[in-house]
Amino acid sequence: MLSAKSAEIVRATLPVVRDHGPEITTQFYSDLFAGHPELLDLFNLGNQANGDQQRALAAAVVAFAEYLVGERQADFTPIAERVAHKHVSLGVQPAQYTIVGRYLLGAVAKVLGDAVTDEVRAAWDEVYWLCACHLIAAEAQLYQRGEVESTSPWRDWRVAKRVAEAEDTVSFTLVPDDGGPVPAFRPGQYVSVAVTLPDGRRQPRQYSLSQGPGRGSLRITVRRVRGADGAPDGRVSNHLCDRVAADDILQVGPVAGDVVLDQGDDPVVLVSAGIGVTPMAGMLDHIGRTQPFREVVAVHADRSPERHALHDDVAHAGAQLRSFEQLSWYEQGATGDARPGLLNVDEIPLPENALVYLCGPLPFMASVRAGLRRRGVPAERIFTEVFGAGMLTGDG
Repeated sequence: MLSAKSAEIVRATLPVVRDHGPEITTQFYSDLFAGHPELLDLFNLGNQANGDQQRALAAAVVAFAEYLVGERQADFTPIAERVAHKHVSLGVQPAQYTIVGRYLLGAVAKVLGDAVTDEVRAAWDEVYWLCACHLIAAEAQLYQRGEVESTSPWRDWRVAKRVAEAEDTVSFTLVPDDGGPVPAFRPGQYVSVAVTLPDGRRQPRQYSLSQGPGRGSLRITVRRVRGADGAPDGRVSNHLCDRVAADDILQVGPVAGDVVLDQGDDPVVLVSAGIGVTPMAGMLDHIGRTQPFREVVAVHADRSPERHALHDDVAHAGAQLRSFEQLSWYEQGATGDARPGLLNVDEIPLPENALVYLCGPLPFMASVRAGLRRRGVPAERIFTEVFGAGMLTGDG
């Protein structure tokens, strides 16, 4: 718990920190990378360029401070769990928290100036280390649970198969290059894949596992990110799609991810858009092979049928089930049973007592989640997998 003196100071200074959050985190990353350029290899440079990483960090720090001083009604635990899983997938080390803390508090002082007295700095240092210690402990448990040596989490994996799934989308089936075991994982989880780009920069990205466990391999499905509205192309996705072939070697981090398939027998509704279909395909693959009597509804939205990745995989897995319904919405080119335009939440079949999993762009998930809540689905039965640095929060 935060000490009484620090809680009073944090409560008083929280509004100004909240107002200047993105400015503080932008300064933090600038100073951090200047002092420790090797840490650039841990971060998605695209999220740095568009500001997503800065906004996400600012939101997380403020949310934790609000939680400590009693100004946050929603539980902070889900945010902490999501951050811990992401850190483990990237091989973050405890010693790096000391570096981050020094630069983060330095950025607070730079941005807020004379307002940061010794007492204010000490109070926010206490906030940071309470959060850091919580994350370090959670990450240690995840490393131990996954039987991963935290000091050397990356392994070489060989591309056993490359398959073009849809327009701009490729699947890679991976096996350990050292002949060692494939780690156990839960449907819905992801791995980090690190590549060395032509300019020599090493960059990691997270990719959901698009097949369930028990196949003796891992499969990721990658959609090429094409730049739009001035944004650059996705460097890693384009590298994987253009340059990586069968028998190539990729560096893969530990399996991670907190949004996983419930192991009970309640009905499941899988709702995705775009490449958000990947964790849903992994969940359905597992259900089809292990729970044929479980009721599943799979709903997907995409620009066109040509861009709908893993459609046949989903249909094949669904065919193994006693009760399965597959619905698709396409903005362009809808034919047959497919529905034209944007997904209509009111048309999603909702079996009684269903668990709903969402994955896709943040605006899509926010809209679908609001529609599901309006239709009476309890918040605790809706699970959202967020790709990238953003956070989908809220308990309503």
